[in-house]
Amino acid sequence: MSAPGALMARDTVATGSAVLRHQLVLAALCAGYGVGAGLGWGSEQVALIMGDFGLSAAALVAAVSCLLYARTEECRFRSAWLLFSLSSFMACAGNAVWGWYEVVLAAPVPTPSAADLFFMCFAPPAIVGLLVLAKRPVSRAGWVCLGLDAWLIGGSLLTLSWSLALAHTAHAQGESVAPAALALAYPLLDIVLVSMVLALHFRRSPANRSAVNTAIAGLALTVVCDALFTSPLLRESYRSGQLLDAGWFAGSLLLAYAPWGARHANRAAGGRPSGPRRPGRPLGGSLAALTPYLAAAVCTLGILYSVTQDRRVDRVVVITACTVVLALVVRQGIMLLDNIALAQELAQKENHFRSLVQGSSDVIMIAAPSGVLRYVSPAATKVYGRDAEELVGSELASLIHPEDLGRVVHELRRFLAAQPADEPTTRMECRFRSGTGTWLNVESTVSRHQGGLIFNSRDVTERVRLQAQLQHNAEHDPLTDLPNRALFTARVRGALAGRRSGDQGTAVLFIDLDGFKGVNDRLGHQAGDELLIQAARRLAESVRAGDTAARLGGDEFAALITGDGGCDQSARELQVHEIADRLRLMLSQPYTIDGAEVRVAASIGVAFAEPSISPTDLMRNADLAMYRAKAGGKDRVELYAPQMQADVVRRTELATRLRTALHDGEFALLHQPVVSLTTGRISAVSAQARWRSAQGILFTPAEFLRVADEGNRAAELGRWLLEEAVEQAAERGRLGHPTPVSVRLSARLLLDRSLPLGSIEALLTRHQLPSGALIIELADSDPRISFDELEQRLVALRRLGVRIALDGFGSGYAAINALRRLPVDVLKLDRGLVEGVVESARLHKITSGLLRIARDLGMHSVADGVDVPEQVLALRAMGCTHGQGMAFSGPLDEYRLRRALVRDEYPVPAGLALPLLTAGIPQARNGSNSETRVPPT
Repeated sequence: MSAPGALMARDTVATGSAVLRHQLVLAALCAGYGVGAGLGWGSEQVALIMGDFGLSAAALVAAVSCLLYARTEECRFRSAWLLFSLSSFMACAGNAVWGWYEVVLAAPVPTPSAADLFFMCFAPPAIVGLLVLAKRPVSRAGWVCLGLDAWLIGGSLLTLSWSLALAHTAHAQGESVAPAALALAYPLLDIVLVSMVLALHFRRSPANRSAVNTAIAGLALTVVCDALFTSPLLRESYRSGQLLDAGWFAGSLLLAYAPWGARHANRAAGGRPSGPRRPGRPLGGSLAALTPYLAAAVCTLGILYSVTQDRRVDRVVVITACTVVLALVVRQGIMLLDNIALAQELAQKENHFRSLVQGSSDVIMIAAPSGVLRYVSPAATKVYGRDAEELVGSELASLIHPEDLGRVVHELRRFLAAQPADEPTTRMECRFRSGTGTWLNVESTVSRHQGGLIFNSRDVTERVRLQAQLQHNAEHDPLTDLPNRALFTARVRGALAGRRSGDQGTAVLFIDLDGFKGVNDRLGHQAGDELLIQAARRLAESVRAGDTAARLGGDEFAALITGDGGCDQSARELQVHEIADRLRLMLSQPYTIDGAEVRVAASIGVAFAEPSISPTDLMRNADLAMYRAKAGGKDRVELYAPQMQADVVRRTELATRLRTALHDGEFALLHQPVVSLTTGRISAVSAQARWRSAQGILFTPAEFLRVADEGNRAAELGRWLLEEAVEQAAERGRLGHPTPVSVRLSARLLLDRSLPLGSIEALLTRHQLPSGALIIELADSDPRISFDELEQRLVALRRLGVRIALDGFGSGYAAINALRRLPVDVLKLDRGLVEGVVESARLHKITSGLLRIARDLGMHSVADGVDVPEQVLALRAMGCTHGQGMAFSGPLDEYRLRRALVRDEYPVPAGLALPLLTAGIPQARNGSNSETRVPPT
């Protein structure tokens, strides 16, 4: 146990011990007083003192105790305890006056006296105090019923007591009015007090219940002693200091102990609330309902006693009994009207909920513990195509798809075994048989109901289909419908990690179409798309059933040839080489496009799996072999060989020169405007790096980024690009051009420890760049990147005011997961989609769907590679908000960029016949279906 816990436990034990000591002291005082009263206190004088001033002292203690408790902050019913204090003070004064006559003056107490006045003032404050403690009725009828209940009890007790003793007392007093009134005043007030105690006992407020119970017990004990005192048998022989005084003494001490004992008991319990009560009808409510009938029974007993004793029924008994009966009849009438109103309200609520259930679009079903459907809402006709009456009585298991039944039964058993408080509901999804015999995807919320289950079900078939379609789009090439690079990489990883991971017969083929760029240039991109579709179809038909054909981008394809477990490596290499050569011949056959015959060649690189090789290395080896085939004359098959690492060495040299270029200042930063397709205004600029080497060779990002590996060079280049872009954006802002700048960074760089979050914050603070002025374009991430870490990093960047753009949307890795998990503000369409959006109807539909997703998610959209006015018109019609490309402007240096920002507007085409807006700027088409070039060495 921890130190605070041990201290709290020790305090609780100490408080509990104190409560027990207080109760023992209270019991000892009451017992001591009772023993003394029973033995006569040893002398008559001491008995008089203890019987008068002892009771006065006890009542004074009760008055002071209630007064002090009423002054505390934790007292909730301050007025009630003040009234109890006043009532006890009246008892204290009455006993003091009584003792003044008997002890001090040694004279009999006159009748009436001041003591009688104080004693009669004891009951009214106590009665009002009990009213304050009672739970107040919420309606006028409730107040009437409360008054009737009090009179029923009081009238019944009056009838019984009058029949037993009061009538005799009244007749014994004769014609003396004052003694008769005093003799009857005490019992009548006690009857009223007893009536209120009984009537309010089951209506008391739940607050501080222990203190209220103790106070009621003290008042009840006092009332009992008063009743015994006024009886004819004891009143004649009563002397102060006798045993009857012990009851009054104990009643006063109980009233004094009531508030403080309850508070100590709560402290001893450690402030913990009592556990949950079991459902059921409370005993107090049952007894409260029986109160009128018990009162009527007591009244009847009083009358029967008078009749059986051969007495003439007294007029008081008759009048009281009649009023009791009348009160009972009135009360029953009120309760009848109340029950009628409650029944009408219940019927209205039942109709209301029935209409809600019947009008709900969800299907509500109630199943018995045996699995038989007891109730099915009418929505089943519209959702499932089956009548609700037809489903009632059928087995739930017969409606669920056999493949899903086991999972559903397991989930339901687990749910029923859990505690209802811990798991009130559960959700599950399964396939449900419709009226037409098809299977619908149904999502259900399940809850417990009288030993059975309630199913709140809805048809989510369209949502499941959309999710499957989105997942398919994320893993497949939008043009050819072949697996894309992400899915192909995953299948290569699965082949290397499967049960045949040691099979060296597994091979990866990288395929590139030679001469494809010429097809684009001569016949247009639509013809190029058609050629890619036909080539993909030939590739898919040529591989085996267990193999995988994929399009990696542009005119690059790939194939995964799984091993057959053969041990002869040379024979396996020969077989795969034959497959590759057959694919080359198949892909090199003439293509018929728009009635014209088109020819392209295929360069294929083959790499075989080796022990412990990673998917990345295997695909890299195939890529190297494919580039060797292209460099060796094209239209050929090349097997990967270790000597191909010489190419890697040359690229390493280029990477070395790249690292030196960063330190020598050979890099320059250009910016390409991002233009609103509606207004033509510049909304942002995209930062792009250019490298002009010392030999005067200008390298584009596509060239030098290929050699900037995943190490320090890529990170260093990314840091330089980010710092330069922020610094120049801040300078433009100071000159009156606060245009946001977007910087393209890879996910791996964002998670690189060399670029911590604090450095970006310090960079923004140092240059005083306002919030929203920096946009980070998240480049296509490696499949090995953790989405959890990336999500945390992007959320932290957004707190700094940095906006996030998802670059290459429509072809990148895990696009759906990125949309679902990453905090993205802008979607940037891939160039491959934009370039074919006019010529290809298929790409037009795909792009339109992606833009609709961006619009539904409340994101801005930017089309990359907008080169011609027709693309501007098409993208704007589909809802694209911004564009970037040669249709507006190419990358600009700082001087030309500032001139463009001063102009701040590019003409947006209003019709298809408009000429290209960027006249004089050389056009470039380096989209996703451009021919792959041999990288520089």
